[in-house]
Amino acid sequence: MAGENESLTPAKGGIRSYVLRAGRMTDAQRHGLETLEPVYGLEFDAARPFELGSIFGGRPVVVEIGFGMGDATVEIAAARPDAGFLGIEVHAPGVGKLLSELGKRKLENVRTVRHDAVEVLEKSVAPGSLAGFHIFFPDPWPKKRHYKRRLVTRPFTDLLASRLAPGGYIHFVTDWAEYAEWARAQLEATPGLVNSHPGGWAPRPEWRPVTKFERKAGSAGRAIRELEFRKA
Repeated sequence: MAGENESLTPAKGGIRSYVLRAGRMTDAQRHGLETLEPVYGLEFDAARPFELGSIFGGRPVVVEIGFGMGDATVEIAAARPDAGFLGIEVHAPGVGKLLSELGKRKLENVRTVRHDAVEVLEKSVAPGSLAGFHIFFPDPWPKKRHYKRRLVTRPFTDLLASRLAPGGYIHFVTDWAEYAEWARAQLEATPGLVNSHPGGWAPRPEWRPVTKFERKAGSAGRAIRELEFRKA
């Protein structure tokens, strides 16, 4: 979640969608990586785009960028077996945690890729092929000098729009009021995207669970703001 999810930052030769943070792994998380990443993980190869139709059995595919520890990912995937979910995350403990949960629940509609989201979307995902994006509680980068590191920033939002099929959606959630305003402005400025709730915020959809992080934010008095934009 905030502080763990991917965030846009300059990188040599281009941009990255994350800042990699060190973190300790539990034995269970390490075991998940070692034994289940070969089962649920996809390997990034710039020369070989993912064949999402065959990977997910023809299901519509939703990409989650920066799934943190994967708590929401698992609940959403379990509740929506008719959709496929591709989770992109570079934080190894979080990937290991999600993989362990996928193994316990025997979920077949989730795959992970441990790589930079910008490169994955540019090289591995075909234009117009996705049903949606989930971006939940990305790092808000509150200092003005760090705004360029925010994930929901053009031109990255143009890349997101290009990968959506007509009618596809972007669902964004944050507990940082200023970032919510920023994200809305960036998405409204992105050609081809339309706010499903013009000028306002989206309600929490029934399919999105309330996470432990979200409850802590509420207890701290931080309001949760959501956006839903669709590809025209």
